[in-house]
Amino acid sequence: MEKLIISACICGAEVTKEQNPNVPYTVEEIVREAKSAYDAGAALIHLHVRWDDGTPTQSMVRFQECVNAIRKECPDVIIQPSTGGAVGMTDLERLESTEIVPTPEMATLDCGTCNFGGDEIFINTDNTIFNFAKIMKDRGIKPELEVFDKGMIDIAMKADKKGLLVHPLHFDFVLGVQMTATVRDLVFMANSIPEGSTWTATGIGKNAWNIAAATIAMGGHVRVGFEDNLYLGKGILAKSNGEMVAKAVELAKILGRPVATPDEAREILFLNKK
Repeated sequence: MEKLIISACICGAEVTKEQNPNVPYTVEEIVREAKSAYDAGAALIHLHVRWDDGTPTQSMVRFQECVNAIRKECPDVIIQPSTGGAVGMTDLERLESTEIVPTPEMATLDCGTCNFGGDEIFINTDNTIFNFAKIMKDRGIKPELEVFDKGMIDIAMKADKKGLLVHPLHFDFVLGVQMTATVRDLVFMANSIPEGSTWTATGIGKNAWNIAAATIAMGGHVRVGFEDNLYLGKGILAKSNGEMVAKAVELAKILGRPVATPDEAREILFLNKK
């Protein structure tokens, strides 16, 4: 079984300091959390950015500032900007994160519209998805195909049939939002992607650690962090993203999976083979 890539989603766009005071907003806080995750064993930082008051933004200037600062502390880590942004942002706003210099090695590509609860709808039309895929391909950015259910895998394959994706593909299964976070569903998703693809999985909230353990055992890769889950265990708020990465590392040791360095992760993800 290949080495385990641990991704850290350090702040997201929706979680707040009211929910966990350690959620980062400022550049300094984002760097602190990125470094804590990197030092604990994360090879990849999945990056959203905020203004200092916690407001989510896709500002290219803010992304550039955060990426430059992270690079000073974690020079070899893979930094994966989000193009999801936050509910209500325009496509042009969301794509600003891909305009930083140097061009990101990876970025996220959400592959369908998602119900986040209540009246919150994260809209991704087929044309939005195809356009994002084309822009990423033209810029030499590998997309992480964000899928919240099986239908989004099918939409990703529509983009693939149009020649907008480069193989091998890489997926991120986000379970516990629109699709239940069970081992049954994780297996179903993993069996629904093209042969030779790599995949990461994350469970939202209380689902984080059972999905992490199952994913490690199945040979997938793991995403943990404040964007998806604020707790180290039941009722125990995590003090840092590094604490959660360290827990994933411990699970990997128990299950016999060595953890990949950033350069080993690049090999696994074919980032060196454009």
